[in-house]
Amino acid sequence: MTIRRLCAALRVSGKTELLLVILFGAGFAALPVLALLPSLWGFAAAWAVTYLADEALHAKAPGFVRRLATLQLSRTMRFAVRTVMLLALADRMDAPGAVLVTGLAVLSAHFLLVMMYSALHHAIRRRRILPVIVRNLDMSGIDIPERPPASLYRRFLRKLLHLDLPAHAGLIVALATGTWYSAYVGYALTIGAASAALLALLGQFRAVRRMPRRDAVIGEVNRQLAAYRPEVALYFSFAAVSRDFMYQVNMWIETLEQLDRRPVIVLRERASFRFLGRTRIPVVCVPKADDLAELELSGVRVVLYPGNAGKNVHMLRVAEAKHVFIGHGDSDKLASSNRVSKVYDEIWVAGRAGRDRYRRVRHAISDEAIVEVGRPQLAPVRPHAEHIAGQVPVVLYAPTWEGWSDDDCHTSLIPMGVPLIEKLLAENVRIIYKPHPLTGKRSPAAAAADRAIRELLRADEEKDTEAARTRLREIRARLDEMSGRHEGDDAQQLRDARIPDRDGAAEWQELRDEWHRIFWASRSTARHHVILEQLPTLYECFNQADLLISDVSSVVADFVASLKPYVLTNAQDLPDEEFRAAYTTAGGAYLLDRACTRLPEILRSVRAPRHDPMAPQRRTLKEYVLGPDRPTSMERFNSAVNDLADKAVAERAEDLVVPVAHVAQHEPVA
Repeated sequence: MTIRRLCAALRVSGKTELLLVILFGAGFAALPVLALLPSLWGFAAAWAVTYLADEALHAKAPGFVRRLATLQLSRTMRFAVRTVMLLALADRMDAPGAVLVTGLAVLSAHFLLVMMYSALHHAIRRRRILPVIVRNLDMSGIDIPERPPASLYRRFLRKLLHLDLPAHAGLIVALATGTWYSAYVGYALTIGAASAALLALLGQFRAVRRMPRRDAVIGEVNRQLAAYRPEVALYFSFAAVSRDFMYQVNMWIETLEQLDRRPVIVLRERASFRFLGRTRIPVVCVPKADDLAELELSGVRVVLYPGNAGKNVHMLRVAEAKHVFIGHGDSDKLASSNRVSKVYDEIWVAGRAGRDRYRRVRHAISDEAIVEVGRPQLAPVRPHAEHIAGQVPVVLYAPTWEGWSDDDCHTSLIPMGVPLIEKLLAENVRIIYKPHPLTGKRSPAAAAADRAIRELLRADEEKDTEAARTRLREIRARLDEMSGRHEGDDAQQLRDARIPDRDGAAEWQELRDEWHRIFWASRSTARHHVILEQLPTLYECFNQADLLISDVSSVVADFVASLKPYVLTNAQDLPDEEFRAAYTTAGGAYLLDRACTRLPEILRSVRAPRHDPMAPQRRTLKEYVLGPDRPTSMERFNSAVNDLADKAVAERAEDLVVPVAHVAQHEPVA
């Protein structure tokens, strides 16, 4: 436990990274001591250790490196310390004054060149920041310079600082041999390479001066939007966009692609592009509200919002459109019946349970504003009747996260997550652990429980074969390529924007299906699984599981579609009647107490399905929570979009008729 706490404090994930931190710290602590002794070979060894450990920590423990930066021990400072200590060693070993003075001048000039390079790089990067970024629109009509070569542009500081190696190595060799020729050669190589890099970047700066102006970029985007004529917009903003939040958008992509109306996705944060899934829908990212107001979206009649965010007001002010909150999951949490939803024209929920949830928020949302559309995303979830159980039951533990405050903390991880896994390990079951993407973002206790569960399960998890790993990597690389995701900046994203190949959807789905087949087949003998990445998807984990254990969240509502048995954690040990009255999805659930004493009894529902007393309740609950099977969710969602778009058009026409009639009545007679 002491090592675990130390790793958490240093922001490293395991013993290997902790060893690197110890070597790193010991190396830097030894440099001044060995320089003053002086001990050339001891210093050379410590110098090499600091270099190698520094590089390894950047790759394996970036959290620790960021922590160093907050303590003013940035990479630049660490390189400066090595340089000063080396010159101190040379002085203690009575190196000639000319060598010392030249070394000080060259290494100071090197740092000056690094500063100049950084300033120039910053200027280029600022010029390449554009007001709008797009995907799936043809932007070839605007001239945008190519991004500077990666060798000059990406991770430039790391590369420039490492140019001190020739000077350092040359001086160490000179001190060892007593001949100073190697020192001057090293100095020349360092200053020459740094100067050449700066001159090369200056050439790139001349090219970037041709960047189009703001008006030209927005004008070309508007021409493309006018040609496409979007009618429905999915609008998303979140203050701290990352892969963890973008599931709120990605879950709706396939649904949007099946609409009768032409959709567009509007994002507000640049980081969104990195984690957006593959889509043929035009995507527009507009960070500034003033630029958003200038976009040609006059034909949009329905705006869909998967999340509540402050920047939603920038789109809500568009009076010509109807605004709909669709959310990113249907659950019994307070967020699924938020009074803030009153600002939208309509709130679309999965089934009657969602309607009743809003009815309980008195004087907030009118019943007419609630529309039941189902959950189109649940089509990949296989029903219980089609599920073939294995000899060993598969239990999916998918807890929710800790929430934004302790008041809305529904996660079972903190009070009972670790004991639950320990008790499951004592049973003859396989465990799939898939925590919420935001787990541990706010609560250290939740993060600690998550780490402990991973350690318990990973000790029993087998690795893929080399052939499987290779093929999985190949598929992931192809999926990333098809998604349009790359490391380019704003200008490169816009330069590469093209209308996508419509045939790519079939390949995309085939690749994802193949990835899942290989993943599960290669781990068929594995005892347990820890799922942290986007693949395998949550719904594929549903299809593998015989039983779900989860908390009050949208995961449970989605799992209800399978009609498989599921368990809700009752960490507060409320009476069953009180718990079921408070949470709709508890109506078809087995309830698990905090001490997990009911677990063996619950597992009987999987091992002996005839002893599954909650099966009738699940069938009733499914229609209440998710709506009827016919018409399908996709048909209902599409119909709701069409109806609301027609309503927006009709109201707009009425608004135009009234002013015209008013003008006609007051027109002067000739």
